Amino acid sequence: MTRTILLVDDHPIVRAGCQRLLAEAALGRVVEAEDVGSALALWRAERPDVVVLDLNIPGDGGGMAVLRSIREETPAVPVLIFSMHEDPAIAARALKAGARGYVTKNDAPDSLASAIGTVLAGRIHLDSGLARDLALMTLMPPSDPLAGLTQREREILGLVGRGLTTAAIAERLGISQKTVANSCTQIKDKLGADSTRALIRIAIDNGLAA
Repeated sequence: MTRTILLVDDHPIVRAGCQRLLAEAALGRVVEAEDVGSALALWRAERPDVVVLDLNIPGDGGGMAVLRSIREETPAVPVLIFSMHEDPAIAARALKAGARGYVTKNDAPDSLASAIGTVLAGRIHLDSGLARDLALMTLMPPSDPLAGLTQREREILGLVGRGLTTAAIAERLGISQKTVANSCTQIKDKLGADSTRALIRIAIDNGLAA
C-alpha cells in the first residue's frame, strides 16, 4: 500500500524542494498544506501515515495547534517537525506536545527522508547535536525564564507587554507585521504561552513592560 505524507509549510519553494527529495526517496504520495486550516482539513480527509510539519505557519495557534489536534485525535500518526529554528527549547516543546522527531531546514538534504523513515518505524528522530543540546538543557535548566529568547524577541515581548498592536510593533521596529506575528508565535512556543494575554503577563512579571 502506498503511504501518504502530509507536508505542511507556508513556503511554496520549500514544499517543491521537499516534493523532489521525497519523490527521489520513493517514500510515498505527498499532499501539501500551507496553513493551519488546510493542514487540518487535509489531515482529516487523507488520514496520512506521517505528517511533516513546520511550526511557523499561518493560522490560529500555528503548527503547534496542528500538532496538538493530531495527537489528540490520532495519536498513532507520527508528526515530524521540519523547522528553520535550531533552538533546543523549541524542539523540547514540540517533543513534549507529541512530535516524534525534529529536523531543521539547515540539515543535510537527505536527512528529511531518513527522519521520515525513522518515525514511520516507531522511533524518535533527533540529530546528535540537537539530542546533546536537549540533554544539557535538561541537566542545567536556565535560571532566567527568558534565557531562550533572542534580544529581538525580548524587545517584541516587551512591546506586547505594553499593549502595542502587531501593526504598532512593526512600525516601531521597522519590520513587517508578518515578522512580528511569526516572532510572537515563536515566543509563545519558547515560553509555553497559549495566548497574547499570557505573553503580556510574562512581560510584566519579568519587568519588560515598564
